[in-house]
Amino acid sequence: MSAATATKTAIPPSGGGLSRESHPLAGTGTLLRFNLRRDRVRLPVWIGALFLGTLSTLSSTVSQYPEAEDRRSAAGSLDSPAGLAMTGPGHYLDDYNYGSMLSHQMLGFMAVLVGLMSVLIVARHTRTEEETGRAELVRATVVGRHAHLTAALVTAALANLALGLLIAVGVGGQGTEGVNWGGSLLYGAVHTMAGLVFAAVAAITVQISQYARGASGMALAVIGVAYALRAAGDVGNGVLSWLSPIGWAQRTYPYVDDRWWPVLLGLALAAVATVVAYRLSTLRDVGGSLRATRLGSPVASAALTRPIGFALRLHRGMLAGFGAGLLLMGVMYGSILGDAEEMIEDVDELREAVEKIGGATIAESFASTVMIVIAVVAAVYVVMATLRPQSEETAGRAEPLLATGLSRTCWVASHLAVAMGGGVAILFLTGLGFGISGAVATGDGGLFLDLLIAPLAYAPALWVTAGITVTLFGWLPRITAVAWIVPVYAFLVGYLGQILDFPDWLNNLSPFGHVAKLPAEAMEWTPALILTALAAALVALGLAGFRRRDLETK
Repeated sequence: MSAATATKTAIPPSGGGLSRESHPLAGTGTLLRFNLRRDRVRLPVWIGALFLGTLSTLSSTVSQYPEAEDRRSAAGSLDSPAGLAMTGPGHYLDDYNYGSMLSHQMLGFMAVLVGLMSVLIVARHTRTEEETGRAELVRATVVGRHAHLTAALVTAALANLALGLLIAVGVGGQGTEGVNWGGSLLYGAVHTMAGLVFAAVAAITVQISQYARGASGMALAVIGVAYALRAAGDVGNGVLSWLSPIGWAQRTYPYVDDRWWPVLLGLALAAVATVVAYRLSTLRDVGGSLRATRLGSPVASAALTRPIGFALRLHRGMLAGFGAGLLLMGVMYGSILGDAEEMIEDVDELREAVEKIGGATIAESFASTVMIVIAVVAAVYVVMATLRPQSEETAGRAEPLLATGLSRTCWVASHLAVAMGGGVAILFLTGLGFGISGAVATGDGGLFLDLLIAPLAYAPALWVTAGITVTLFGWLPRITAVAWIVPVYAFLVGYLGQILDFPDWLNNLSPFGHVAKLPAEAMEWTPALILTALAAALVALGLAGFRRRDLETK
């Protein structure tokens, strides 16, 4: 028998159809199940937090405004440019029942959070996979070129559908006056629509940037622009609000007019953006991007040859983004100081929280109340920046660096220095914007220096946040996500706790709870020094842990 008889010729698929190997969506189901498996903790936490936050807000609204007169007073206090910019269009104020109050005060804020969740999901399951090299390995198997993007978008869609359904059922089932089932279904659908729009935006940005952080940053910038257009349109030219999907979400008017057609407009935008994303994905290679990487100098600058200079180069994009964002936040908060007394006079809980702080003027007390929000956003930057060494380690870029004469301590300490110093820098920028706009809004030039310095009082609390994060990175790198509890808890007990009158001991568990509430209070140096010492101890502990554990290698 000849050897030729042992060989069989491969038979191509009949009918001219595509084989499973060549189908662009091959393996999508498997990747989807894998994504859901990886996010089995993240997604329930996100969805649960947004759902419970909505229900608690509705419950708080009912308890704070039991009478129709109370709700009319609240509507009057928000019927100002500053109030509308922070909430939503004035049409909600025409019939300020519990449902319209919830939509007016929460939809814009929730759209930002849902957008953030969607952006992170898409970036995590697309660009991060390519950046780490895992996508290339997976694509070498029976996986189509569009499978990763499709699985990521479906994961985001399922998360947003679950959130929208939970909110609709949860809010509608409360039996609250003015909260009917028709409005609740629309209210939940609006959340899903906003999430789908920003997931599609992220699907485009991951094609443009070669790095997950850059892609997420561009998508978050789009969310910021959408929110700014919405605020500007609600205060002045209403056309601007129609340029923003957040404006579309608010103009569905749940519990007022119950318009469904803006939801269809958002879904159409999401569909178009998704088609664009798929088209753009065909124009690049796996691991590449549409934006060409700029050629660097053939000779490194003196700063890049030093650990601190190299770390600053890696962090500069995120630092600049947070700095610009917090500068604008400071300007926004400062611009409403002149209307602070009018805004809070009919909101008993907020007025009592402000009065509890004290201070020479309502403007100073109100500034002290919102200062915690600024500090929490700065803490988000600090956590992200402190975790940058973990990203470098996971991606395999730390190993070749540490194979040289660079010590582990020096490498992590350089990133820590940028994180902690950068946190102080963005606090200063916030104070600068706050001080300038606040002084102009109130006509009190002496307020400028007070508002410039006030955010800096939170620097020791930021350093403690960095210390906790680096301790987790050094000793327990698998659970570094626990570090996010620090800013989230600080916001819940530091800001909402003041309004909802939480016990003082809850606030004392947060490092931010021991900071003097400038400019209404005098600076207290003893807690600041203790927090600084605690931060130094935590940093030393984290560095010691990193020196002792094994490095993740590729």
